[in-house]
Amino acid sequence: MRLNELPRGMEAIIDRVEEAGQPDPVAGRLRELGFVPDEPVCVVATAPMGGDPIAVRIGFTRFALRRDEAARVIVHVDKAPLDKTPS
Repeated sequence: MRLNELPRGMEAIIDRVEEAGQPDPVAGRLRELGFVPDEPVCVVATAPMGGDPIAVRIGFTRFALRRDEAARVIVHVDKAPLDKTPS
């Protein structure tokens, strides 16, 4: 799934940032900002009617991204089972 497809409020884990071309300075900048594998990310807000930008959170930092920039970020939803071990 791509980050621009992630529903608002759902957390996912970053798999990778894809290059849109060679060279792709936007993909490089996303990596520099912290869009790196295994990092949790969440869409916290979207523009009205599916427009730009979307606001995403990584750690305690929020970024506003255009949808085409967010489409470079490949994510997956962590479906790990809940730990039901008695305490």
